[in-house]
Amino acid sequence: MRVVLILFSLAVALALLAPLLRRLSQRPFGARVELPDELVKCLVCNTYVVKTRALSRLEDGEVRHFCSAECARRAANR
Repeated sequence: MRVVLILFSLAVALALLAPLLRRLSQRPFGARVELPDELVKCLVCNTYVVKTRALSRLEDGEVRHFCSAECARRAANR
């Protein structure tokens, strides 16, 4: 009877700890988590926009990001 009670207790403890153990095994401790996307600043109006939605233009070997076609047009007219 004691063996059954001990096995049952171990099974419950393992079931409760399984999510924590799974989460710990997915990435090393202290590893940086990469964000799926980042914010970039529009050079004309100084607003932030998600990089995948920004309009990007290569000028002088540098990638410049804009929040809209209007801001890209204003930058070209400077």
